[in-house]
Amino acid sequence: MTTAQTRTKEPTGEPAGEPTGESLWRNADFLRFWLGETLSLLGTQVTNLALPLTAIVAFEATDEQVGVLRFLQLVPYLGLALVFGVWVDRARRRRIMLGANLVRMVLLALVPVLYWTDALGLGALLVIACAVGVASVLFDVSWMSYVPSLVRDPERYVEAGAKMGMSSSAADVAGPGLAGVLVGALTAPVALIVDAFSYLVSVISLLLIRTPEPPPEPPAAPRHLPTELRDGLRLVLRNPVLRSLALIGFCCNFSMITVWTMFLLYGTRDLNLDSTTLGGIFATASVGGLIGAAISRRVIRRFRLGRVYLVAQSALLVGPTLIVLATGPRPVMVGMFVLSFFTTYLGLGVAGVVIVSLRQASTPRSMMGRMTAVFRTLLFGGGALGGLSAGLLSGRIGAHGALTVAAIGSATVLIALALSPVSRLRGLPPAPEEAVTAATAGRPAS
Repeated sequence: MTTAQTRTKEPTGEPAGEPTGESLWRNADFLRFWLGETLSLLGTQVTNLALPLTAIVAFEATDEQVGVLRFLQLVPYLGLALVFGVWVDRARRRRIMLGANLVRMVLLALVPVLYWTDALGLGALLVIACAVGVASVLFDVSWMSYVPSLVRDPERYVEAGAKMGMSSSAADVAGPGLAGVLVGALTAPVALIVDAFSYLVSVISLLLIRTPEPPPEPPAAPRHLPTELRDGLRLVLRNPVLRSLALIGFCCNFSMITVWTMFLLYGTRDLNLDSTTLGGIFATASVGGLIGAAISRRVIRRFRLGRVYLVAQSALLVGPTLIVLATGPRPVMVGMFVLSFFTTYLGLGVAGVVIVSLRQASTPRSMMGRMTAVFRTLLFGGGALGGLSAGLLSGRIGAHGALTVAAIGSATVLIALALSPVSRLRGLPPAPEEAVTAATAGRPAS
């Protein structure tokens, strides 16, 4: 039975009501996956702070070198996401995720080992960062395609997206603060042990899942990599909703990673903020993301889907302006920094649930891997370019000047957001097969 056939009714054009199927709280395998991924996301937040701080503190890396580090963490998405997406659509996703997490666990555990033996250098750190990025690409293009195997009812996609969004936001809340404490107590390289352990827990949780994963659908014709890559790109680029989500997502990720990297340089170099304070700023502000994910389902039920998306993404794009405007005594500036990231994370928490639900509802299961790969290429490609741009621009005009440029650029994206067809949606688009047909014909899938 296809995903479309499991729908009980067609969308009415109004926001969806409460699903009538069994709650995901009773889906033991989804809960196992959710637990493992939550802990993995928590460890990843530690790595996001510990890796650049390792470069800054241990090797006195320049602004440009920190930008290169962030670029190498994300650049594999530019070159490999599409190819991996084709592979994921040909294979069982759980096995791929197990392998990817084992690789990430070993690589991150290697950093403190090299550090203890005085064998860790900046070059080795850059190579490990890039290799972890490659494994992350493989996992990320798999997990979203795997969730529908655990959540069979499409009406539960919003609930699944909300739960995964809450995990991401909870990790955003606890991760930076935990990272700051661990880096301060153990040094940045040793703090990466926490992330390695989180991947071990994720591996165990995946092994405990008992729901059989359906085998990939046999192709109607012989498979060719270029053709499958083209099919994935065509699906996203010819569907106005998916295309808009992808392009605006590229801009948002570029903005977020640029601002995050510039702020890390600004806070460390210009304001002399220690790792505990930086972690505290991100942890306190990230409560906004947790709140956003927690209220997303209620907000989506009450208001038009497009309006929720428009307001949430606007908050994300306007947030960086508050960093540039921050002035006065140190406590006031820190408060402005917290408010800036709080606003950004609040918008991200709500928008993330909307975006994931729209992507899953608009894509047939056989194309999930390739759709996810196209999005990962654009979203993380934007992040990779943002990290590189942040380091280069900060090195030329200073971190505060670079933050000003980034804030102006971020606010400019509001124009494209207001014109987006997603902002005009009333509810979820039609069933996947109909969405693909509409996309192929060049008509809005709504």
